[in-house]
Amino acid sequence: MAPPKSKVDLYAAIRRDARAGMSYRALMREYGVGFRTVKAALESVWPEPRKKPRPRGTRLDAYKPLIDEMLRADLAAPRKQRHTVKRIFDRAGLRGRSAGSAAITWSPSLKSPPSPS
Repeated sequence: MAPPKSKVDLYAAIRRDARAGMSYRALMREYGVGFRTVKAALESVWPEPRKKPRPRGTRLDAYKPLIDEMLRADLAAPRKQRHTVKRIFDRAGLRGRSAGSAAITWSPSLKSPPSPS
């Protein structure tokens, strides 16, 4: 028997085999799932929706106000005098810390102009 393609199909297959008389342990072995999954499949037709993970902070979060301040000052500066990623990295004092220049390159602060405050 081919494994079910979706969780809804898995739940339906578990319920079908449970009605046929298979035990919890046999269902667990047959479908490669745990006791809780078998129990949830027998209690409800629809699986629980996935939980949204909390957004994680980055190591750069502590330096974002400083970076935004530099970028705000750069809006008035001539093009050749604006900060590069390397210069921001040096001025923020990140050299030797765990936040790398790649984190600064991909920082949302650098993607759009900072909001005026």
